[in-house]
Amino acid sequence: MAKTDDAATAAGTAGAGGDRLTPVLRPVRAGNGFEEALEQILQLLRLGLVPGGERLPAERELAERMGISRVTLREVLKVLTDQGLVESRRGRYGGTFVLSRPDTHGEDELRRRLAGVDVEDTLRFREVLEVGAAGLCASHGLTAEDARRLRQALAATHDAPLGAYRRRDTLLHLTLAELSGSPSLTARYAGVRATLNDLLDCIPLLVRNLEHSQQQHTAVVEAVLDGDAEGARAVMREHCEGTAALLRGFLS
Repeated sequence: MAKTDDAATAAGTAGAGGDRLTPVLRPVRAGNGFEEALEQILQLLRLGLVPGGERLPAERELAERMGISRVTLREVLKVLTDQGLVESRRGRYGGTFVLSRPDTHGEDELRRRLAGVDVEDTLRFREVLEVGAAGLCASHGLTAEDARRLRQALAATHDAPLGAYRRRDTLLHLTLAELSGSPSLTARYAGVRATLNDLLDCIPLLVRNLEHSQQQHTAVVEAVLDGDAEGARAVMREHCEGTAALLRGFLS
């Protein structure tokens, strides 16, 4: 039986080096291995890079990529299991699976997510990082493989069913951040994107807005591939401003 598109994508996440996880999974600093590893895997879940019902990469791969012991990793996974975010399954097709998140569009959940979040600061920081990443990608140029990855991430957003759109949109933006060549920018963007996604989950998906976003995505990628740094920055700034306006409209 052929895999569904999302199942095939998830399978690719755990194999071939787990390209889509690279912006989030990185070696942790000494002294805070448990805390930083927990933060990174929580980011994976919040960003939707491993969707509900799919399996996380194997323990060995996760531990190696974060530079922690299997013992520490199992402590992290136990916390996630206790919180109802993942579950362990035994057997030939076992592993650690992400549990689907419940519908979270109620008013109580909205208030909980907004509590303590400086929306304006999040939106400004996101714009600085996104505009900077687009400009860097265009100015220093991409290898043939990097260009292929970027085109593939863009194509995935065009082909996305509505329910998978935000996850694939996230991956496109994470890919641009990673290809900027700045690991610090990539790490900070992953963090702000997780917060942004929490905010976006509080508002509806609007088809018209998605169509406009897709036009902007295409324009950004074309500018990057053409080496037009000024153009890439301008379109990305416009794109970020559009998202900010939508969030302010719903959340203010």
